[in-house]
Amino acid sequence: MKSLTILKIGGNVIDNPKILESVLRDFAEWQNSKLLVHGGGKIADKLLLKLGITPTMVDGRRVTDSATLDVVTMVYAGLINKQIVAKLQSYSCNAIGLSGADANVILAQKRQVVGLDYGFVGDLETANVSEKTLTNIFKSGFVPVIAPITHDGKGILLNTNADDIASSVASAMAKNFSVQLVYCFEKAGVLHTPDDENSVIDFLDTALYERYKEQGIFTAGMLPKLNSAFAALHNGVDEIRICNPEGIKQGGTRIKL
Repeated sequence: MKSLTILKIGGNVIDNPKILESVLRDFAEWQNSKLLVHGGGKIADKLLLKLGITPTMVDGRRVTDSATLDVVTMVYAGLINKQIVAKLQSYSCNAIGLSGADANVILAQKRQVVGLDYGFVGDLETANVSEKTLTNIFKSGFVPVIAPITHDGKGILLNTNADDIASSVASAMAKNFSVQLVYCFEKAGVLHTPDDENSVIDFLDTALYERYKEQGIFTAGMLPKLNSAFAALHNGVDEIRICNPEGIKQGGTRIKL
C-alpha cells in the first residue's frame, strides 16, 4: 500500500506566524502523499468581538449560531486556508484548499445534543468522507489542505472540529493507504503531568491509555484528542503521533493499538 501522512495543526500553531511557517516548511518537505487539516485559531474570535458577537464555547467546542457560522466560514475556509495554501506554494508544495463542501469531500450531520443546541456544528462518520475524491486529488499531483467547515448535503454549511475531521479522513483513507496521522499542537506530546513539558509519555497503546485514564492522568482537553486518535486506529490507521512543532518529524507521543 502507498504511504499517506496526514498532519493536523491546531489553533496555537496557526496563531504564531513563525511557528506556522516552520511547520509548513517541514510539511512541504515530506515525501509521498500527504494532506493537511487545520483548525481556526483566535482570528475568528477577534473578528466576532469586533462585530459585537460574543464567542460561546462548551466543553471546548464552539456554539455556532448563524452569524458565527458566517464569520468562521470566512476565516477558516477563506483567510486561514488560503494563507496556508499560499505559503505551501512558496515552498514548491502544490497545495489546494478545500472545505468539506468542495467536491463533496466531507458530509456531516448537524449535532444533536439533548438540552443543548450547538447550532450549526457538524458531527462526522468515516463513511461520509470521499476517499475516492481525495485519492484522485493525490493522483493529480495536488496536496489537499482541509478547513474545518463541512456541509450536510442540503445546502447548509457546518462548523466541525478539526481533530474529528483529521481522524475521519485518516480512517477513510486507511482503506487504500498506509496512514500515519500527526496531531501538532502546543504541547510536546501527551503529558503525564500537565504542567511539566518534560513528562512526555513516549508511547501509548489501548491498555496504557485505559490505565492512565482511570488514574486521571489526562486533562479534559486531551481526552477528546485521544478519543479521536484511538477511533482512527480502530478504523485501520497505522500509527498516530501527538507532538509540538519541534517534534513534528519524529518526536512526541507515538500511539498504536
